[in-house]
Amino acid sequence: MWDKQRIEDEKRLKEKYGLVNNEEIWKAQTKVGTKRTNARKLLALTLDERLKREKELIASLERIGLISQQATLDDVLGLKVEDFLERRLQSIVWRKGLALTAKQARQFITHGKVSVNGNRINAPGYLVQKTEEDSIKFYGAPVELIRAKKEDTKKKFEEINEDLKKSKIEKAVIEEVAEEVKEIEKEIEQEVVVNE
Repeated sequence: MWDKQRIEDEKRLKEKYGLVNNEEIWKAQTKVGTKRTNARKLLALTLDERLKREKELIASLERIGLISQQATLDDVLGLKVEDFLERRLQSIVWRKGLALTAKQARQFITHGKVSVNGNRINAPGYLVQKTEEDSIKFYGAPVELIRAKKEDTKKKFEEINEDLKKSKIEKAVIEEVAEEVKEIEKEIEQEVVVNE
């Protein structure tokens, strides 16, 4: 339970792939273990049965993008947890550059900002098939449009600030002129009183 190496490995994987808890790692380990177990069971079958089922197993892993079509059972037995973690939607969104970090990719997905084949997906652990990889994009308004709106808002804010500064300056000038006018009026009144 308190295996130091296992704990450090899980911590490293959590940081690298932006995972929330160890459960996500354990799910990937279970998937890897299931595929390896299936491959070992195939080795015990007769040749005809083995070839048929081997093609099915390799085809299922090839659809996910874990191995190539020419792979063998040895390649299946060589699968690692990282292979499955790389095929998660969160990792692919991050690797494609749609997010700056793995955690930001997770946030985009859970908030419903990412779509696969035009369908909104909000599960970061969704295993992306090879054919779906090119169809991953933002759901709704593209980021460029959002950035453009942000820039427009920033420019408008700066213009309003400039107008406020100008109006404050103009107001200050008007107040100074009004005070000068009052002083001049006082001087005129004093001169009028002295001249009478």
